[in-house]
Formats: sequence, structure tokens, C-alpha cells
Amino acid sequence: MAATRSLEPQPSPAAAAPNTAMRELRGDRSPGEFATAIRRAAREIGEHVSCDARYVGRVEAGEIRCPNYAYERVFRHMWPDRSLQELGFAPRTAVRRRTGETAPSPASALGIGGVLLLNDSHHPDEENDDVRRRTFLSGGSTALAAVLGLDGPAEAATPRSDSVRTESDQSRPSRTEVTLSQLTLSGLPRQAAPPPRRVGAAEVRGVEQAVRDIRLLDDAHGADALFELAGQSLRSAYVLLNDGEYSAATERRLQAGAGELAISVGWLAHDSNRPADARSFYAEALATARMANDASLEAHVFCNSAFLARDAGRPREALRAAQAGQAAARRLDSDRLLSLLAMREAGGWALLQDRSACERALGRAYTLFDRGESEADPEWMSFFGEAEIAGLEAQCWSALGEWDRASERACRAIALQAPHFVRNRVLYTAELAHDRLGRGDLAGAAGHGSAAVLLLAEVRSARIRGMLADTAGHLRAHRTVPEVGAFLAEYDTAIAA
Repeated sequence: MAATRSLEPQPSPAAAAPNTAMRELRGDRSPGEFATAIRRAAREIGEHVSCDARYVGRVEAGEIRCPNYAYERVFRHMWPDRSLQELGFAPRTAVRRRTGETAPSPASALGIGGVLLLNDSHHPDEENDDVRRRTFLSGGSTALAAVLGLDGPAEAATPRSDSVRTESDQSRPSRTEVTLSQLTLSGLPRQAAPPPRRVGAAEVRGVEQAVRDIRLLDDAHGADALFELAGQSLRSAYVLLNDGEYSAATERRLQAGAGELAISVGWLAHDSNRPADARSFYAEALATARMANDASLEAHVFCNSAFLARDAGRPREALRAAQAGQAAARRLDSDRLLSLLAMREAGGWALLQDRSACERALGRAYTLFDRGESEADPEWMSFFGEAEIAGLEAQCWSALGEWDRASERACRAIALQAPHFVRNRVLYTAELAHDRLGRGDLAGAAGHGSAAVLLLAEVRSARIRGMLADTAGHLRAHRTVPEVGAFLAEYDTAIAA
């Protein structure tokens, strides 16, 4: 849905000043080579931008005074020590329209309280789409209903078990609930269902980008702060799927997007210690995959289900899910996907204490991994690099009681992990503390535990906190060891904060 633009005469803009900062950063590279570097950087953080030589030319000519949010995230990733102004762009507030210039039509009111649109963007709808996907993430079903022209809050049926929050949890509002209460309209009378609304490419892009944003935020901060908001996004996506009108091509993309969103919410449930909810969301995603005959989506569901089963101590279920995922993935020609599923299988064998079967699965996983990336690799697999495969191998050796090998692989995972993926750095460090404890190295366990605690404030993951709590619990009997005493003091302070 393209934004409605004012038909009133507008003052002629001043001539654009060239962006010399970006031209200097391009250096000897051609505009096409520079665009390729930007797209590569976007993939590193799970973002997608359609950057080409023409866009680079517009930036350098000063036609794009301020990039949209997607490009801003990519540029900040490429040059983290520079602000937008230091990159030659104008402040975002300087290029926004004044709210009094035009009265937005209902079709253009894409956010809570209205939206200020940027004058400059690579594609006329890019900034609008960015606002739309933020409505998915932060506005809940009522906000999306406003975007789509629906009459009231979306109440699409999505799997939510009664165990989402305990009775004690319900007695105290979370930060997420406070945010939602500010963004949604409650107490409105139920209205008759509106006629079906046409759903097109813009709405599908909103669903797909919501998935990317959830993954990016989870990589940086963990699941706890995202779960409720992402659940609202999922319900909104199923409003589109169940109540909209669309072409066959749009239906395929919408089913895939809704299924991927269900998997993302399932993962957030897993990482925030809601295993029953995770199973329910994965079941919804699997049903969507089967109805759409989508092998990629099906393989993804089974991959995550195997991980969940392993963490829940159900190794046979983990094996079945990993093997079913491999059967689906063989239709896709992605060695990296098959490698990850083989690692999931290895984790199941490790829990069953079958070392030979585990080693065979590990060998198969590394053989497939070493074949490299391909165009057939699913977008969601961007996390699966050398750091991740080393971390998964460390978990296998830990389950088998091979503490030295587990420690070595966990150290490798930490060394290989990019600094901005804070959540995974904390995870691998917490695993290393556990492995050092397993080998009887109390001081080493405490040292790595302290390193994890330092990063804990940046990550909200109940699963990681649970790992550190387990390590702290085992170390309390040894608090007279200086390193252990220091770790326990730091840990207790962090938990109490």
C-alpha cells in the first residue's frame, strides 16, 4: 500500500549537495562493487536492501538526504564509529515533513498517531514499508488492523497455551505489557467483520521484514523482551492469511511468511523458557508448511523442533525431528541446511550417550558445511557459520562428558563469533563456564561465568540465565575459592538488579 502523497504544490527543494563522505568511503571501488559490499554487509546482520549502482549514484549526488531505516542499520554496521551526519547525511528530523503540511488520509495513517514520511528513499515505498513492519513489531493487532483498514482488533487464532504466563507473572505487568497498553485501543465494542481486504506485495513484505527484524533483535538482545510483541505480529499475519483476498502467488509468499513468523515466535518462546508454547507455535508452522507443500519451511520447523526437544531432554524426539528435517531438506539442494540438521541429529545421539552415532553425524555435518554456501541456502540460516557449528559441537561433547573437547570447541566458538552478536557470545561463554566446571576447573568456570555476567545486562534470555544459574548453584559450595567468590558476588548482584 503506497503512501498517499499530498497534491498541494510544494516549494522547490534546494539543489542537492553532493555527499563527499560516502564518495570517499567508496574509494577505488566502482559504484557496482560498492553496492555489492553494502548488500553483503546487510546479509551479515540479517537485513535486506536492494542496493545497486544507481542507488550509490543517488547517495553520492546528495539526492538521498537521509537513508531509510534499513540502510541506516547497514551503514551503522559497516561504519560503527560514524554517525549519519559523519557519513554525509542530514539528520532524520531535518528531512521529515512537518505534521501540519498535509492532513494524511486514512490510507496513509500507517502508525499509531500518524507517521511522518521521509522525502527521500531508494524506492517510493521503502520507508513506508519500514513503518509498516514496525507496526507489526510494536503496534500489535489493533495497529495492524488500522494499517489494513480493518474495523477492530485482530483476533486470529494462533496457538497460545494457558502456560504463557504463570499466575504470579500475571500479578505484575511486564515492560512489554506496558508498551502494548500504550499502543493498543482497548474497550471498543466488537464490530461486524469487515469485508475481505485485498492483500498485495506490500503487506507480504511487511510480514517478511517482521521476521528479519525479530531475528536481528534476538541476535543482539535475546528473546525475553520480544516474545509478546512478536506474538502480536504473528496474530496479525494470520489475519492477512485467513481474512484477506490475494492471488495464488501472494498466497504462497504469505503462507511462507506466516510460517516463518510462527517459527520465529516459537524460537522466542524456547529461548524465554516457554517450551509448551514453542511446541505449539512449531506445530502451527508445520501445519502451514504441509498445507503449502513448502519443503523449506518444513525443514526449518523440524530443525527448530529438534533443538527444542534436545533442550527439553527428549533425545528420541530430537532425533526423529532432525531426520525428518533432513528428508525435507534433500528437496532443496542446500548443503548448509543439511549440515545444520546433521548437527541437530548429533545432539540427539549425544544425549543418548551413543558416541559412535554422534561422531558419524558430526562428520557428515562438517563434510556438508565445508562444501560452502550456495544460493539455495535459506535466508534464516545466516547465523550458521563457523562459530555456530563449533558451539553446537561443544554441546555434543559436553553431553558426552568430554569436557576438554567441549571446552576447546566453546573457546573456538567465542573466538569466531562477531562482536555485535552479543547474545551468542554470552551463550558460548556460559557454555564454556559449564564445561570448565565439568572438568573440575573451579577458577576457570568462575572466570568465564564472570565474563558472561558482564554481558548479561545486554541480553534478555531466560535460557542463558538458567545456564548461569545452574553453574552458580554448583559453585556455591566452593565460594572460598577467590575467583568463585567474586563470580558469585557479581552474579547475585546482576540477578538482583
